[in-house]
Amino acid sequence: MSISSISSTPNALVQSLIDMRAQFDDLQRQLSTGQKSSNYAGLGSGRGLSVSLNAQLSAIAAFDNGIDMVNTRVQLAQAALGGMVGIGNTIKAQVVQGGTTGGNAATAQINAQSSLQQLLGLLNSQAGGRYVFSGSATDQPSVETYEHIINGEGARAGLKQLIDERAQADLGANGLGRLTVSAPTSTSVSVAEDAVSPFGFRLASVSSNLTNATVSGPSGSPASLSVDLSGGVPNEGDTLTLRLDLPDGTSENLTLTATTQSPPGANQFTIGATAAATASNLQGALTTALGNLAGSSLKAASATLASNDFFSADLNNPPQRVAGPPFDTATAMTAGTTSNTVIWYTGEAGTGAARATATTRIDPSLVVAYGTRANETGIRTLVQNVATLAAVTMSSTDPNAANFSSALGQRIGAGLSGAPGQQTVQDIQAELAGAQSSMAAVKDRHQQTSATLTGMLQNITGVSNEQVGASLLTLQTRMQASMQTTAMLYQISLVNYLR
Repeated sequence: MSISSISSTPNALVQSLIDMRAQFDDLQRQLSTGQKSSNYAGLGSGRGLSVSLNAQLSAIAAFDNGIDMVNTRVQLAQAALGGMVGIGNTIKAQVVQGGTTGGNAATAQINAQSSLQQLLGLLNSQAGGRYVFSGSATDQPSVETYEHIINGEGARAGLKQLIDERAQADLGANGLGRLTVSAPTSTSVSVAEDAVSPFGFRLASVSSNLTNATVSGPSGSPASLSVDLSGGVPNEGDTLTLRLDLPDGTSENLTLTATTQSPPGANQFTIGATAAATASNLQGALTTALGNLAGSSLKAASATLASNDFFSADLNNPPQRVAGPPFDTATAMTAGTTSNTVIWYTGEAGTGAARATATTRIDPSLVVAYGTRANETGIRTLVQNVATLAAVTMSSTDPNAANFSSALGQRIGAGLSGAPGQQTVQDIQAELAGAQSSMAAVKDRHQQTSATLTGMLQNITGVSNEQVGASLLTLQTRMQASMQTTAMLYQISLVNYLR
């Protein structure tokens, strides 16, 4: 009689135990990780959708990282711009309230110098090693140093030098604003421009109610006007008014009044015993009055023009300077160069919009622009006006110092207020705030989308801890029973079998 092998059944049970052990280990992994499978193959038909959902979530995370980085830069820019607005308001309040006149002039200038240093420091702000106000040239400083801008560097002229050269050209050798006052005859007085140039006073018009006088002009090129008193002397209270155009586009009226007092008061001339004596007095009064006006309003206009030429420049457009020396007889402007003039703005100076110099995609369909340049009109105007006050020379011994400070303060106040429609620092803040709002809205949308996609992904790749726990208990029971059965089968011998 033959006996068949009885080992096949125990072997099958052992393999079953091995399989159950593997299933037990996988259920334990699911319980600890919360994931259905450790690879995409174990997800079955859901693996393709799982790959797509993970890719979308990764893209959203990358966009959010970009938004966080840009937000940091924009917040720093906003903080710097806020500081600039505060400085501008302080200086404007000071000059509008008469802070540049009398004994306050020196204090106002010290404040302007300190404020300018703060402004330049803010403009050289960095975020993550990138200069915020340099446009697309984020690896180089936005502006030159205070010392270089004000005082120059070696052969390169700074703002002070340009203001001084322009003042010489505008006031002229005689200090009368490029006008000459002469007496063609013993009874006449002439006022004439010394050359055709963009400097000094321009004779716009003349009006008079001087009795016995003949007034003509201005006419000719260069223009001139004359007052002829050959018909006799004027009466007390008669006036002569010259309207003078200044190179910054403003105008001044210079009115002289005839008086019998000797010596006369300010902007008066004494009526002499003869027409010749009266003409001589008128000539002297005109000379004095023109000198005072040149030393105040014209000098202030000259300083603001020189500052505008200096701060309108960049590496692509060097500043305009007076063609000289000599400067007091100059008749034209000439372009400076990077070798003879400090260029205050050292960042990128392209022709495109400043905001477009830094962009980032924050969504598949949305790009936000957040670049800034220090030479934008709003910023440049602020720096220019504060620098003008910081750089001008104010002398306590100058008889025209008070009037000069007043005229300069008016122009700086108007410059800080800005012309209608002109960009301001607040406009830049508003544009950056728009970018911040866009990023905040997109990030909120990303959070909602991520939550939805994560839920979908969890349905595909995730497991229920309760179900896994129940499966573990069931499998554990099965394994215990199988192991007991297997052990019993392995204890059967031929002797036991034959019994």
